[in-house]
Amino acid sequence: MGDINKLKANLEANGFVVNLFETPSEAADFLNENIDSTTVSFGGSKTLDQMGLFDSLSTHNDVIWHWYPKEGSTANETRMAAKDTKVYLSSVNAVAETGEMVNIDGAFNRLASVFYGHEKVYLVISKNKITEDYDSAVWRARNIASPMNCKRYGVKTPCVVDGKCHDCKSPERLCRGMSVIWKAPMVGDIEIVLINQEDMGF
Repeated sequence: MGDINKLKANLEANGFVVNLFETPSEAADFLNENIDSTTVSFGGSKTLDQMGLFDSLSTHNDVIWHWYPKEGSTANETRMAAKDTKVYLSSVNAVAETGEMVNIDGAFNRLASVFYGHEKVYLVISKNKITEDYDSAVWRARNIASPMNCKRYGVKTPCVVDGKCHDCKSPERLCRGMSVIWKAPMVGDIEIVLINQEDMGF
């Protein structure tokens, strides 16, 4: 596991604004203070869910999330509507201490929204996502985060059985695209929220 302070320094060297908090509640307070009276959407993230951000931000923002679609809307309709919000929140499947952030997705909505289209993106990253280098970050995304996600959805993929990626041909495969962020974007605003706690998300 990597060093969170070295990660913070490397992310800042890569052009990102980085905020470091000791607890999820401190991070949630920061986000609620900085996201107010606007439109917000979420990418699939157990980390954000555990923090209760959907409920807390909904008290003073217009928030949509395909995990909790509004009555009369489907999850896919909510994903499509998420493209138009001013603020987007997500996490990452892994981050290298050297600064590379890795995400794997099935519908590509999270990858697309992190990369482009919103005025502001917050990436909320807990300590357990940190690895030593880029190769180990890709390994973590494929062999820890992805199998756990497949297990959560109850799909029948080989990784659910033994907890490792087989680059499978299963029609139920959820890992269909991977993104890597190296530097802050030329256009757009991605801000990082680090949490010095390990038992969050996967």
